[in-house]
Amino acid sequence: MKRFWEIDFLRGIAIITMIVFHFLSDIVLLGKYNLNLDSGFWFYFGRITAIIFLLLVGISLNISYSRLKTKSFKKYLKRGLKIFSWGLLLTLLTFIFFKEGFIVFGILHLIGISIIAAYPFLKHPYFSLLIGLVFITRGIFLIKETADFPYLMWLGLKPENFSTIDYYPIIPWFGVVLIGIFLGNLLYKNNIRRFKIWDLSKISFIRFFSFLGKHSLLIYLIHQPILIIILYIFGIVSLPI
Repeated sequence: MKRFWEIDFLRGIAIITMIVFHFLSDIVLLGKYNLNLDSGFWFYFGRITAIIFLLLVGISLNISYSRLKTKSFKKYLKRGLKIFSWGLLLTLLTFIFFKEGFIVFGILHLIGISIIAAYPFLKHPYFSLLIGLVFITRGIFLIKETADFPYLMWLGLKPENFSTIDYYPIIPWFGVVLIGIFLGNLLYKNNIRRFKIWDLSKISFIRFFSFLGKHSLLIYLIHQPILIIILYIFGIVSLPI
């Protein structure tokens, strides 16, 4: 099946920058290093990485939908549940290692739910854009709100003093995926690239990051344990177990 090299390449870049951000999160939470990830350069570094990653999720959803001869919701349901299940596994593992900073609703949880929830929008890219903007706009205000209970963290309403290494609630982040669906229709409608670009796919640098992009889920699943082991070996962090 034909792949668009630029999408794999950008996804490969995003997965590396996400690993860099998680490395910094690990040394702050486990190593107790004083590094501000909630504002300034590193805050925007993490947010831009997530935006690129989630836009690519939406673009890829649009492309995969256009390739289907039979438009079946079952495929998206199974794929979404699979990725969400991987997210639950990370919840368990990070609870063991991080305790208070464990992942409650991280990017894999979000992607899993988004794949399922985005299905009705795949036929309506402009409506997808509109609702995506609504989610993002609502999220701007919701980020300042807190609750006395933790049950709506998945939606975006978090309790006070909430801390986690990976948090991407439905509001506003599902909105980014929806905008990605719109962009996918705009740039790759009917599985055809709608813009001109040089074919750089044979360049070693491009091929390396494209390879990472093709295997981004596997890399995401294994990177955190590898980071923790490396940091532990070099004495940067101590494990809580």
